Amino acid sequence: MIDERRSVVIVGVGAMGGALLVGLLDAGWASDDITLVEAYEPRAAELRASTTCTTVADPGEGIDGQDVVVLAVKPQGIHSTLEQLRNVVTADQVVVALVAGVPIRVYEQALPGIPIVRTMPNTPALVGEGVTGMAAGTHTSPDQMRLARSVLGAVGGVEEVAESLIDAVTAVSGSGPAYAFLLAEAMAAGGVRQGLDPDVALRLAAQTIKGAGAMMVASDEDPSVLRARVTSPGGTTAAALQVMEAREFRDIINEAVAAAADRSRELGAEAAAP
Repeated sequence: MIDERRSVVIVGVGAMGGALLVGLLDAGWASDDITLVEAYEPRAAELRASTTCTTVADPGEGIDGQDVVVLAVKPQGIHSTLEQLRNVVTADQVVVALVAGVPIRVYEQALPGIPIVRTMPNTPALVGEGVTGMAAGTHTSPDQMRLARSVLGAVGGVEEVAESLIDAVTAVSGSGPAYAFLLAEAMAAGGVRQGLDPDVALRLAAQTIKGAGAMMVASDEDPSVLRARVTSPGGTTAAALQVMEAREFRDIINEAVAAAADRSRELGAEAAAP
């Protein structure tokens, strides 16, 4: 449960905004404290019926009096959304942006003096197991960062970083679920080649990745220590890891993360353009 009730408006209730909505309700926010901005009336009606939250069609209509303004729109729509908010958001509110690639300076140019928190969530937020990187804007106080953390924490872990590191966060955790899914695909395919039923192989791979992740989260030890414990000298795991090392598995992952970070920087530059 949250320690104190703070009001939240979510602008854009798509996949990520919808995941945050569910997380907030599950974490103890009352539906009366959440306003949803949804222009498509059939979707708005569905949200009202399923959550009893208030919905409005225009971002400018739902902002007044809210403590936290969550922006969960697509990057290509951010400039028009900010234009709608320009004369509505006030300095005693905090804007939490779940918009991929858009740098803080874009928000601060459109909303002078407004506290901004830029974030990079990831898709496991859809099942309450996400992790979000967040960075403070020029006018954002420690108390407002704590408030943003309490909102974002409704869908998983939160890590505070400098904005210059958001691209690295994107490369590790933002894109990271796809790396895990690719690994699961490859593991399951390998199991099928060894005679397993495809469904069984996929369930084994999925649960193994989930379990390994849970072990890392629960342990204070480095992954290298956990890996060593599973790797008996001359055993099956050692044989598998020898193949991975020979094929330069670490280098492949390092290059993949670097490529994702570089692309994130490129997209950020594009998003900053009006």
